[in-house]
Amino acid sequence: MRLTVFLLTLLSWVLAQGPSGQLTVALANDPKSLFMPRAADRTASNVAAQIYNTLVAVDDQGRIVPELATRWSISADGREYTFTLRTGVKFHNGEDFDARSVVATWETGRDKSNDYAGNFSLVKEVRVLNPTTVTLVLEKPNALFLNLLANAWALVPPGYIKQVGLDGFSARPVGTGPFRFVSRSADRIVLEANPNYWEPGLPRVQRVVFRVIPDATTRVAAVRTGEIDIANRLTPDLVAQLRGNNRVRIVSYPNDRVYYVGFKNIGAGKGTPLENRLVRQALNYAVNRPGIVQAIFNGQARLVSGFVLPGNLGYDESLKPYPYDPEQAKKLLAAAGFEKGFSLSMGCPADAYVHINEVCLSIQRDLARVGIDLTLEFKTSSAYWSQERYGAVGAMYVDSWSSTVGEALPRLQGALTPGAYYNTWEDAELGRLIEQIATTTDRTARAALYRQLQRRMYEDPPFIYLYQPVIFEAVNVRVQGYKPRSAEEYFLKGVSVR
Repeated sequence: MRLTVFLLTLLSWVLAQGPSGQLTVALANDPKSLFMPRAADRTASNVAAQIYNTLVAVDDQGRIVPELATRWSISADGREYTFTLRTGVKFHNGEDFDARSVVATWETGRDKSNDYAGNFSLVKEVRVLNPTTVTLVLEKPNALFLNLLANAWALVPPGYIKQVGLDGFSARPVGTGPFRFVSRSADRIVLEANPNYWEPGLPRVQRVVFRVIPDATTRVAAVRTGEIDIANRLTPDLVAQLRGNNRVRIVSYPNDRVYYVGFKNIGAGKGTPLENRLVRQALNYAVNRPGIVQAIFNGQARLVSGFVLPGNLGYDESLKPYPYDPEQAKKLLAAAGFEKGFSLSMGCPADAYVHINEVCLSIQRDLARVGIDLTLEFKTSSAYWSQERYGAVGAMYVDSWSSTVGEALPRLQGALTPGAYYNTWEDAELGRLIEQIATTTDRTARAALYRQLQRRMYEDPPFIYLYQPVIFEAVNVRVQGYKPRSAEEYFLKGVSVR
């Protein structure tokens, strides 16, 4: 009993101290936007997530839990979600959070200029029943709608966003989250603790500084000297240099992310050999992915056979990754009428991912061996993702897509739904299967649909399937409570520094 009283007293004392200290986090690339519907990649969404709240959240065990909605109900047909909203919450600019905020979030989120407008346009109506109750009406049932709300629907203040517009809001975002925006310059973003945050005892640090440091070697040097506290997307060889450093701990985990070469059958890909199924199969045989994993990642990555990963719902383990077989690739190219090869270009996001430049160069060399002359287009991540459907580059491109929900559906929808911002491959049958998965609430039936989809994506591949990486991060031992998740997400409100 005495111990319990002591611990409760200690906890009360800690909470009463308020946020303190500065946490400095390195970013591997410059976030395109901090407005969540335009946060193009994980780096951007990780920074933005500290500023906002959503109606519901996903906890560390993967459960849906209340956030700005305290409870909810779902209609029998799965199309209407009614939420009771938390009261007494204010945005960083002083506006009250209420049902008008939900409407503004929906209206601004579905703006066609946004990268992820589709996350909002699937709701056809927002009914305001009273200031603290709203109903979201979907066009059709969506098996992962609550997960989508947790990941994408960052609540915005209606008065401010109307006043400054979407571009103005992106420049100085306002939310209800644990940290509020202070400033942004060429190489850093500064946030500070929200003094009126609604969760007792949070956040625990006073200031968060994100430093844009594209070079992984520089990130390691900075964490070694204590200049930064957290550095992610490190290579195994760089991490090895930190072993034995008692000021740094290493965090590693399998990443729920697929790296791939995307093909286009629209835009720059229209009329190219990529439209031929045999050519796309040949390219999968032609790239020496086992060599990439061993030589570039020191074995710290796993070959993949598609967009559904081990551990994802409906993973089909009978499908093995395409083997490296350049002779088979040549046979397929000849059968397709391209025995003399052809020339194309391939985009590469130069500063976005670990070893991505080396990966692109390796692919270029491998395809040259089967007669394909590939011109590489290296671009900064902000330029790379600046245009719809990768319009800044040619018929092929390298990218990756993560999922935060334990299923492949978000990356399938993002990469293969016709009309989506980053969709470059249109296939009516794939679109139909993805739509079925999205609207099927029974998990067993959904798993069967995933397996059917994988088979088709394997036999008629819209991508070269590359690898699933292991993530390595370096964290200063003074950082407490830092828990990244499998899709590289992190939430800093519970993190403290000693």
